[in-house]
Amino acid sequence: MKHSKYYPWIVVGLLWVVALLNYMDRQMLSTMKSAMSVDIKELESGEMFGVLMAAFMWIYGLASPFAGLIADRINRKWLIVGSLFVWSTVTLLMGFTHDFSTLYALRMVMGFSEAMYIPAALALIADFHSGRSRSLAIGVHMTGLYVGQALGGFGALLSEQLSWQSTFFYFGLFGALYALVLIFLLHEVPSRGEQRQQSVQGQNSLRGMFASLGHIFSSVSFWGMLLFFTATSLPGWATKNWLPTLFEQNLGIDMTLAGPISTATIALSCFIGVFVGGAISDRWAQTNVKGRVYTSAIGLGMMVPALLLLGFGHSYVTVVGGGFLFGFGLGFFDTNNMPILCQFFPSRYRSTAYGLMNMSGVIAGGYITQALGKSQDTNNLGSDFATMAVAIGIVVLIQLLLLRPKTDNME
Repeated sequence: MKHSKYYPWIVVGLLWVVALLNYMDRQMLSTMKSAMSVDIKELESGEMFGVLMAAFMWIYGLASPFAGLIADRINRKWLIVGSLFVWSTVTLLMGFTHDFSTLYALRMVMGFSEAMYIPAALALIADFHSGRSRSLAIGVHMTGLYVGQALGGFGALLSEQLSWQSTFFYFGLFGALYALVLIFLLHEVPSRGEQRQQSVQGQNSLRGMFASLGHIFSSVSFWGMLLFFTATSLPGWATKNWLPTLFEQNLGIDMTLAGPISTATIALSCFIGVFVGGAISDRWAQTNVKGRVYTSAIGLGMMVPALLLLGFGHSYVTVVGGGFLFGFGLGFFDTNNMPILCQFFPSRYRSTAYGLMNMSGVIAGGYITQALGKSQDTNNLGSDFATMAVAIGIVVLIQLLLLRPKTDNME
């Protein structure tokens, strides 16, 4: 099967399920606050709930560069399989948790194990797909994240029907079993072994790792990507972790309804956005090397009015409309991050570079997640959402000025 001309798309399909589990397992917690607070009293506080959500993100962010360095140096298949098995086991164990400190520790372990996945998976897909299908392939994979986020929005409903403990247990069990399936079906890029044999000694040494970091940090374009990726992560993670609560407050509806509506809105619009944005980007890049940069900038531009509608809207038209516009623009952005990175760095640097970006973005997300916990307690959640539109407007200009690729695939 791995020698089939269709196998690059089979890889996308296999990893699509992993991406779904990656976001669903972490996202379920955001809508299960009320159900879990009955058994774990600390979760009654919005600030403490924000601390719990942020714990995952701090570890996830700090582990991301480490994950990238590993993914650039070992067989990415086994890194993906191992990380899926560990975070699924953690999800399963959360179903047996009865106190805040244990839940906090498990979320930290989940953050570390989930961090191992994204840099390896995106680099693997980018290596399997040429420039003509790269953005679309990345985009299709990203839809798995969005569907996982949407399914996570049903956490409150499932916790009512099954109990929150059973919800964690069954989804964790499914992920652990799927990791065993990947052992037989997922494969590394055939040329990867030859490339590693030629450079393994120098690249895997400590000196080689520092050389890789030095090469990445010396690129002005990387700093530009790091800046707009980090700024976009503020509203990106805010919507992942606090949008259900914002819908609940601004629309005056129960969380069992606000959770599914909010996450489904973002997931559906992102789903559409990655297909539209991926197709536009792949086609535009064939005639203009900055086509991917322009497509990404268009997506960011959509987020500015979207955040204002989300923050200040109090009707279904404004709030749901703002959520849809935000997700559609986010799809344009998400589907082009790794393809743009491929325009500036060859394959051996891509996981590391993306891991560094992921670290910065997730740490920013951890900050905003914890800060918005305080905003909820002081009834300023909506206005603080709207304020993030300013940061997005600034980074659009920086992105257009700093990113000037000369090729669509750096060798």
